[in-house]
Order: sequence, then structure tokens, then C-alpha cells
Amino acid sequence: MTDLSELDRGAAPGAADPVKVLLHRHRELCERAVDPLEIAAGLEAHGITDRTAARFRHRDVFSLAEELYARVPRDADTAADASAAPAREGDHRRSVAVLLLPLLPGTLCAAALIALARTHGQTRLYAAAAGVVAVALALRAALRRGPLALPDALASRSATGSWTCWLLVYAVLGDGLLRTAVAGGPDGLPDGTAGGDWPVALAPLLALTLAVAPATWTAGLFLTRARRKLAASRGLEDFAASVRPVLLGAVALFLGALAALVALCAPFLDAGPVSPAVLALGVLLFVARLLTVHGFTHAPRVILMLTAVAQVLAPATVFAARLPGCAALGAPVEALTVASGPSAVPVLTCGAGALILLVHASRTLARASAHLRPEQAR
Repeated sequence: MTDLSELDRGAAPGAADPVKVLLHRHRELCERAVDPLEIAAGLEAHGITDRTAARFRHRDVFSLAEELYARVPRDADTAADASAAPAREGDHRRSVAVLLLPLLPGTLCAAALIALARTHGQTRLYAAAAGVVAVALALRAALRRGPLALPDALASRSATGSWTCWLLVYAVLGDGLLRTAVAGGPDGLPDGTAGGDWPVALAPLLALTLAVAPATWTAGLFLTRARRKLAASRGLEDFAASVRPVLLGAVALFLGALAALVALCAPFLDAGPVSPAVLALGVLLFVARLLTVHGFTHAPRVILMLTAVAQVLAPATVFAARLPGCAALGAPVEALTVASGPSAVPVLTCGAGALILLVHASRTLARASAHLRPEQAR
């Protein structure tokens, strides 16, 4: 991070051209920026605020960024204009892919569930395996493009995939296992049905895979609106105040879309009402992904890990309570399950995690530096 005390000396009254000093320090940032907004975001990431900009004889960071952008020579402008038409064609193809690819996981999941309902025995096992592979590949393809795609620089740092898988597995198997464990079971492995000794809930999985599409489109809407707010703002605090309602609106829009999908999935599978825990889990995964693609990988990783561990510990304590002298271990979870049902565990854990990440996102994604291009992300 830039030493602000050095910046102050560079902006001292005796300096003939304090902006030139700043340009020298951040020449690489200024040369690769496509507009002054990226320079403003980069300056904020280096600790330069509107108060610091005043020492450089500018009213705010945005005004300072405009001067820095204007001072940098750009010899590649002509070449950029010549390649504008092919770039627009490529953008159109990418837009179509971003629009259609998110529909693939939900479509394949619905097809796999239909195949499961019409098969029996070993054929059913093969259909389940094929469905899992197909949906996993579709999710991978859908999340490698568009607003929810991770830049290459962040892919190795996020490390949230394994914890996400744990949460999805619990959404399918966890409630049934906990209910059976409290009743003294299970006596066997899950058989893939909702009426077996270890009930399986497939509606949450269908709802979450279908929700990939509204999650992608909502994230794209948030990115577009945030960029427009950045262009219209004339100060870092002004931008932060204007982008927080956009973030909350995007989360609310996704939650509404997920609720509609949840309401549709139960009749489609001829199952009972879907647990509200699916809504909490969906919002948790959505906000975690939104933070991750903006370069904030630590908080999502920690919260997803803690949520998954808490959910695994819930049935584990019930089983541990069967050991001699350990009956007190499972008492809290058993009391919660008897009072509110097994879905209370994921509702509390996922809800708490989603709320923490949302508060964190309202602070971090309200920074101009959060909206740098992917290759410039932290």
C-alpha cells in the first residue's frame, strides 16, 4: 500500500506539480486503465481518499483520477478502434452464452430426477451417477463465464468448492438423517426415496440448480448498476451510499426468485413443502460467490467452512449422545429438532452465515476498489 506520509510530502505546497509525483508512483495503474473510474478505484485500493485528493488540489478522488487518465499517453487508441467491430461480435456471443448457460444445470437436474423416477434397481443407480456428473459439468460450465465467473488469479485462492458440496449434501440428506437419528435410527443407508429409513430430499437440489440462472442474471444486474453508480458518483462516500441499496435490492431479487422456484419444485416432484432452509442456503451461496468474484475470498471461505462444520456436528452430537455418560451432548440439538423440526439446524446455521456475509458485503462491495477489473483484483 502507498505510504500516505510520502504522498503528503509529494503534495506539499512547495511541490511544483504534486500530481506528477502521484502519476509516477501509479504509472502502471494509469496506463492499463480503460477509463478514469478504474484509476479512481485503484487509488482507493492504495489508501487514497477524498481528503488525500484535496492535498493534490482536487475536490475528490474521481477528479484526481480524471487528470491522471488525461496525462497518460495512449498510443494504442487507433489499434483499439480498428478492432472494435470484432470485439463487439465476440461480446454478443458471450452475452448469449451468459444468458443460456445458467439454464443448463437446472434443466439437466430436472431431467435426471425424471429419469430417477422412472427407473429401478441397478439402472436407477446408473441414472443417478450420470445425473450427478452431468449437473456437475453443467455447473462448472455455467460458473466459468459471466458475472459469477472467478478470474484465474482468484480460482486458486477461493477454495470454497468443497464446503459448498458439503452444504449441498446436507440439504439433500441432512434433515432426514437428523430426524431419524433423534428417533433412534437409522438402520440402513438412504435408498434415494423420501419414505425410506433415511429420507432423501431432492427438491432442494432441484431448486438450487434452477436458481443458478437468476443468480447469474441478478449478479450481472448488480455489476451493471454498480458501474453506473461509480460513473455518476463524485466521491467515495457518495458511491458507497448509493451502491448499498443496489446490493440489498439484488439479494432481495434473488431471494424472491429462489422462493418462487422452491414453491414450484415440490409439486413437480410430488413431494411435501420444501424446507425454508433452502432459501437461507441459496442466499448464503449467492452472497459468498458475489464476494469471491470481487476478490474478497477469505470471509466466504471461513463462513462456508463454519456453516458446514456446524451442520455436520448437529447429527454427530446426537449419535455421540448414545455413548455412556454422553447423553448431555445431544440434548440441545434434540430439543431444537423436537420443537422446530430438523430444518431448524440449517435455517439457523445458513441464516446466520448469510447475514454475516451480507453485512460484510455491504461494507466491502461499497468500495470503488471492489469494482476493479478481474486482473486488477486484490
